[in-house]
Amino acid sequence: VGSLTNWSKAVCGGPSSAAIKTDGTLWAWGRNDFGQLGLGNTSTYSSPKQVGSLTNWKELSHGFQNTFAIKTDGTLWAWGRNDSGQLGLGNTTNYSSPVQVGALTDWSTVAFFVKHVVAIKTDGTLWAWGANNYGKLGLGDTTNRSSPVQVGALTNWSKVAAGYNHTAAIKTDGTLWTWGFNNEGMLGLGDITNRSSPVQVGALTIWDSISCGRVHTVGITKQT
Repeated sequence: VGSLTNWSKAVCGGPSSAAIKTDGTLWAWGRNDFGQLGLGNTSTYSSPKQVGSLTNWKELSHGFQNTFAIKTDGTLWAWGRNDSGQLGLGNTTNYSSPVQVGALTDWSTVAFFVKHVVAIKTDGTLWAWGANNYGKLGLGDTTNRSSPVQVGALTNWSKVAAGYNHTAAIKTDGTLWTWGFNNEGMLGLGDITNRSSPVQVGALTIWDSISCGRVHTVGITKQT
């Protein structure tokens, strides 16, 4: 893609992509029917286009119809499709430009898949919002949320990943937890029963990373 040598991070989601350069600028390209590129319109672009002019973008999560990003100041921003409240803005209005989610400045990482979002703050708390069919937000019910809601009260979450209808996360103690839809056994719990709250997967305490697909989950453990 071009000849530049200053790309830092890149993420893909269906028919569109987004990336951050080493100078902190944010770029996007591809399909844009819900404004998921953040360019203030719904036009499709076949080359990278800069999103605004800011140079303080740090973390990025981009999917089929949405984008979420964290700035160096710890603020969380969202744009794109919002029919299930997945932007976390307290409404169901689509946005074609970045909009800040609340006023907090302690967001650390964010992940999502189509219509639900999960994020971890710097204090180790876990938060979720958006569509909640099958209990994939981990809140013990199946009610959609249009604003971030804390998952339990624990402060030891370190990594999180979102699948189409399920979620997986790792705690600082190395344990792995999953919840949501489980018809293909993607929760790794040895059954096909859905869960609406986090459930520990096995007894291992050496999980290092986790990733979710549409109906599967993969993880890597630390060497011992």
